[in-house]
Amino acid sequence: MRIAVLGTGSVGRAVAARAAELGHQVTIGTRDVGATRAGEYAGWAAQHPEIGLATLAEAAADAELVVNATNGSGSLPALTAAGAANLAGKVLLDIANPLDFGAGFPPTLSVVDTDSLAERIQREFPQAKVVKSLNTMTAELMVRPRQLADGAHSVFVSGDDAEAKRIVTGLLTSFGHTDVIDLGDLSTARGAEMLLPLWLRLYGRLDTAVFNVKVVR
Repeated sequence: MRIAVLGTGSVGRAVAARAAELGHQVTIGTRDVGATRAGEYAGWAAQHPEIGLATLAEAAADAELVVNATNGSGSLPALTAAGAANLAGKVLLDIANPLDFGAGFPPTLSVVDTDSLAERIQREFPQAKVVKSLNTMTAELMVRPRQLADGAHSVFVSGDDAEAKRIVTGLLTSFGHTDVIDLGDLSTARGAEMLLPLWLRLYGRLDTAVFNVKVVR
């Protein structure tokens, strides 16, 4: 599958590297290719020569699945730069969280209770098939869940399109996730995003990001 990962940070790199390792054709999208290549990204790129780098629009245009791994506050501008036409009809896996660091750490949520970042993205790009997932854990566990115990901790998916959720679930399973819980339509992404305040406080208490939630039935 041709996958565009929008975002050059730790989450984007982790998803891109794992997807490429699994045989997908991966391109990372960035606002400024020259500036990205001139920065600290260059060292990582040298270790992953099979992963392309392009503008947001170029990466999205050629993709079958687009991953939003940008900072939550910059997600809508980044997706706008990627282009509505380049997102239309495609699965858009949204990993971002609407974190507001305006008052310092821990951040608050800029969207909460009656809305979610995922829903805002869907409203802005109605022809995309938005699926929320992977936003409730750190990057290394997103792509290699078996680093933690037996890997049978829980990951959630939310979305309005059943086929899009099936495709995302397949990707999650290939990453090693064994407990994928379909929460329902995209409005359920509110709950997934609202796990972040708890996650942040656990992170502060445990002094590690390598932990996750397991739903025990």
